[in-house]
Amino acid sequence: MASSSSSSSVSSALDSINTSLAELCADHYRHSPFDLPRRFSGFADRLQLSLTHLTRATPSLDSLPPSVHTALKGIAADLASALETLSFYRTKCKISVLINCLSLCSSLRNRTVAISGWLALLDAAVQDLNLSDLRKKIADLSRDMKQAHFTVSEKEERVHHTLQKEGLATQSKTSKAVESAIIMDLARGLGIDAENHDELSKQIRLLKNDVAGSNLESERRILWSLERILNNSAVQLPSFSAWKKGMEFEDDVHIQPFKNFLCPLTKEVMRDPVVLQSSQTYERTAINYWFERCLEDGRDPTCPVTGQVLGSLEVKPNIGLSGAIEEWVNRNVDIVVKISAQHLSKEPPAVDCVQGVLDNVYNISEEYPNCRYRVRNGGILVLIVKMLRNSSKSIGTYLRSKALMVLLSMAKDEESKKIMLQEGITRLAIHSLTGSSERERESAVKLLLEFSSDEACCIKIASEKGALVLLSSMAGNLEHPGLSKLAEEVLRWMEKVEDNVQHLAAAGRFEPLLTRLCEGSDGAKSEMASLVGSMTLTNSSKEQIARRSAKILVEMLSKPEGRAASLQALYNLSSLDDNATILVDSAVLPSLAAILFINQDTSPELKELAAATIANIVSNPGHWELAYADKEGHSMQSELFVHSLLGSLPLASPQCQISILHILYGIASSPQASQSVARHIKSGEGIKTILPFLEHPEVEHRIHAFRLTRLLSERCGEDIANELRPSNRIPLLQDKLLDHQSIDSERSDAACILANLSLTENEVKTLLGVSFVKWTVTTLKSQRQASSGRISSFCVTQIDLGFMAHN
Repeated sequence: MASSSSSSSVSSALDSINTSLAELCADHYRHSPFDLPRRFSGFADRLQLSLTHLTRATPSLDSLPPSVHTALKGIAADLASALETLSFYRTKCKISVLINCLSLCSSLRNRTVAISGWLALLDAAVQDLNLSDLRKKIADLSRDMKQAHFTVSEKEERVHHTLQKEGLATQSKTSKAVESAIIMDLARGLGIDAENHDELSKQIRLLKNDVAGSNLESERRILWSLERILNNSAVQLPSFSAWKKGMEFEDDVHIQPFKNFLCPLTKEVMRDPVVLQSSQTYERTAINYWFERCLEDGRDPTCPVTGQVLGSLEVKPNIGLSGAIEEWVNRNVDIVVKISAQHLSKEPPAVDCVQGVLDNVYNISEEYPNCRYRVRNGGILVLIVKMLRNSSKSIGTYLRSKALMVLLSMAKDEESKKIMLQEGITRLAIHSLTGSSERERESAVKLLLEFSSDEACCIKIASEKGALVLLSSMAGNLEHPGLSKLAEEVLRWMEKVEDNVQHLAAAGRFEPLLTRLCEGSDGAKSEMASLVGSMTLTNSSKEQIARRSAKILVEMLSKPEGRAASLQALYNLSSLDDNATILVDSAVLPSLAAILFINQDTSPELKELAAATIANIVSNPGHWELAYADKEGHSMQSELFVHSLLGSLPLASPQCQISILHILYGIASSPQASQSVARHIKSGEGIKTILPFLEHPEVEHRIHAFRLTRLLSERCGEDIANELRPSNRIPLLQDKLLDHQSIDSERSDAACILANLSLTENEVKTLLGVSFVKWTVTTLKSQRQASSGRISSFCVTQIDLGFMAHN
C-alpha cells in the first residue's frame, strides 16, 4: 500500500511539473517585455529538457531513490509558486508590474534558489544511474540557477521608486517640470515614446482596470497622480498663436517657435536655456526642480530625455540658442505691439478686440520683462490710459480691471510708471475704487499700492479728491478682507509722507498726526496742533485725539511758540462734553487760568480762547468741581477764582466777556458749587458787575447775563432787587417781557428773575397790576390755541409767572 501511494504522489508531482513548465515555456514569457520572465522561462526550458531526459532514461519512477521523489515534489511546489508570480506579468498591465517589480523580483529570486537546491538533491540521487550527460545538465542548471542574480533594471527601479512616492498620502504637489520628467521616466520603463500620449493613456486605463480590484489605497493614489500628470502634459503646446487671441494677423507676419526653443519639461519657450552633461538643453529652473526631486528621492540625478545618469549637476548656458530665442521673441513682440496699437487707436475701441489686446500685452509684460520698453515705446500705455479715461463706461468693469492689471504689470518699469503718472492714471485708479466688481476694485488698489512706494506718487494720490476717504472706507470694510488689507497697506505708505498728514486726518486717519503731535519736534507739534484746531471733527475723532494728546497740548501752553496752536486745539476738543473729564485730568485748568488772569502779555485773542475753553469745560457739572483751578490749589468755585472772573469781566474784550459770563453761569449751576459761588459773587460785588450786561447792546451778552442773573435770583433775589431799585431798573424786566422783538430765552429768564425778586407792595401794583395780569392771561390763551399744540419754554415760564402774580 505504501509503495502504491508513493508512486501516485511522484506521478502527481511530475504532472504538476510538466503543466507548470508547459506554461512557463510559452511564448508570452519567452518574449516578455520584462527581463525576469524571459530569464526564468529560459531556466524552465532547460529544466524541461533535463526532466524529460530523466523520465526517458528510467523505466520506472518507483525504482528511483526516495530522495528523487522528494526533489521532484519540491520542484513541483516551487514551480507552481513561480508560475503564480509570473502570471502577474501576463495578467496585469506594465505599470502594475513596475509598481510591484521589486516584490516580484524577490519572489522569483527565492523560487529560483529553492529549485536550485532541489536540483542539487536530484543530482546526488541519480549518480548511481550511470547517466553522466543527465547529471551534467542537472548540475549545470542547479549551479546557474543558484548563481542567478535576479534584479530589476535601473530604469525599472527608478520608475518603481517614483511611482511609490506618488502613492504616498503626504506627497506634495509636483511642478510641471517634474511631472514631465516623470512621464519620460515612465515611458522609458514601459518601452514607449514619451510623446506617444495615446499609448500612455492606454497603459493608464489598463492600470485603472487593475486598481479596480485592489484594496490598496496607495495604488489608487498612484493612478490618480498619473492621470493628473498625463492630463497636464497633454495640454496643447504653447505657440505664438496664444499671443494673438482676439486679434487678426496675416500668416506671414509671425513665426511659430522652433521645437528646440521649447523646454522638454515645461513645453514652453525657454528663457534661460542650459545644457547638461548629456548634451540635452532645458530651462534652468525646470531642470533644477528635477534635480531636487531626484535628490529628495535619494537617487542619482538623470537626464529626463535620455535617462542617462549624470556624473555632474553642472549646467552651462546655451548662448547660441538663447540668442535665437531672444530674436524670435523680439520680432513677435514688435508684431503684437504694432497690431495692439492699431486696435487701441480706434474710436471708439472695438470691445471684442480689446480683451485680446490686453491679454497679449499682459503676457508680454509678465513673461518677457525685458520687452516692457518695447510696449512702452510703442505707445500702448498712453492708449490704454486714454481708453480708461474716454471709454470707461463702454468697455465695462471686466475690461477696466484687465486694463488696470496690465498697467500694474507695466508699472514695474520705472519709465512706464512716469508715463502713467503724467497721463493721470492715479485719478482713474481712484475712480475704479468704486467699481461695480470686486476684481476692478482690487486691481485699482493694487495699482495704487504699486505707486505708493514713491513719495511723490503718495502725495499725488493723497491730493486726489476723495482718494483717502475711499481707501479708508475700503480698509475698514471687513466683508472683503483681501481688499481691506490692500487698502490698509496703501494708507500706511501714505502715512509715511509728511505732506499727507492733513489729507489723512481729513479722511479720519489721525495716527500720523497724533504721532507727530506727541513725538515730533516743537515745530511739528505746533503745526499738528494748528491742524487739530482748524479741523471740523466728529465727536469720536475729538475723543480719540483728546485721549492721545491732551497732556501734550497742555504742556505746550507753557511755551510761547506753541501756545496759540495748543489753545485753538484745546478749544476745539473741549466742544465735546465727554472730553471735559479728559482735559481736567490733564491739568488744563491751571494753565488756562494763568493765561486768562496772570500772563499780562498774553494777546486778547489767546485770552478769549482760554476763557471759551474753560466755559466749555464747566458747561456740565460733575468733573471739574474737585480739580485745581490754579497752581496754588484753589478750586473753580473758590472765592479767589470767582473774584478773579468778576475782576476781569469789565476789562475783557467783548468775546471774552461772553465766555466769562458763561463760566460764571456754569460754575453757579453746579449742585456742588452753586451755593458757594452765589455767596462769592455777592461778596465780590458781582451783582453790581453783572447787571449792566442785561442792557448790553449785543444779544449774546444779554443772553448770558440774563441766564446768570436768573440763577442768582434764586439765592440773591433781594440783593438783585436792591441793586436795581436805585436806578429804577426793575421795570426793565417788565419791558423785556412785553417786548415781542426780544428772543424767547431773554423773556423767559426775565420772567423768572421777576418772580424771584422781593418786591414791595407798591412795586407789585406798579409792575404786576391788573393790566399785566390781563396781558398774561391773553398770552397764555393765544399760545394754548396755537396749531402746533406745543408749549414753548417761554410759555411755561409765563404760566409760572401767572401763578406767582395771582398769589
